[in-house]
Order: sequence, then C-alpha cells, then structure tokens
Amino acid sequence: MAGLEGFTDADVRATLVRTLRLLAVLTLVGMALVGWKLGWRSAVLLLVGAAISGSGLWEWMRLMSAVMARMDAGGAGRPMGLVLTGFFVRLGLSLVVLYVSLKYLNGSVIALAVGLGLGIASLTFEAIKMARAWTV
Repeated sequence: MAGLEGFTDADVRATLVRTLRLLAVLTLVGMALVGWKLGWRSAVLLLVGAAISGSGLWEWMRLMSAVMARMDAGGAGRPMGLVLTGFFVRLGLSLVVLYVSLKYLNGSVIALAVGLGLGIASLTFEAIKMARAWTV
C-alpha cells in the first residue's frame, strides 16, 4: 500500500478485523493478569469493557461500510435505517450492560475502564503500523 489514495473499503475492513483480533488477545492477557491480581469479578469487568469496545468497533465498521456503499451508489444505495437502528440499539444496550455490571459485580472500575480503553489502544496500534508502512 503506497498511500492513502490506494486505501480501499477492503483495506478498512481488514484493518478493523486485525484491530478486533488484537483486542481479543489483549483482553485475554489482561483478564489473566487482572484476575490474578484483583479477582474474577474485576476480570469480568475488564471483559465487559473490552466487549463493549469491540462491539463499538464492529458497529462503526458496519456503519462505515453502509455509508461508503451509499456514496458509491450515488446516494441511491439501500436504506440505512436498519444499520442506524442497530447502532443506536447497541449504544443503549452498552449503557445497560455498564450499569448492571457495575451494580452487581462489585469489581474494580479501573478494570472496566481498561477494558474500554483496549479498543482504542488496539486501533492506535494498527494506525501506527499503517502510518509506518506509508512512510517507509
């Protein structure tokens, strides 16, 4: 890949899939460490945070794919109502899952925040890899 002009929808999808794979690996390692140090409840909170983060990345990929397909079709693509509905339902479910997990698990809130941040860390790592590939 020489630069951004050669970046296709397939490249975006592949990057996000690599990001999700890295997120899964970091989550497993993090759960082992947090479970060992802070207990199983905090490990589950880390998993909850990472699952919310991963679902957010997945929904963004779906939303971006739908928008790009609509742009490629000149605005006459399939309706985006279902994709947008799924996006907002996921946001609502994320809030419910956050509330329930914090209320009933009684684990470390920091572990939950770390789980939420793992998605950003994974995406940042992939972005740095891509930036290095473009500049070399």
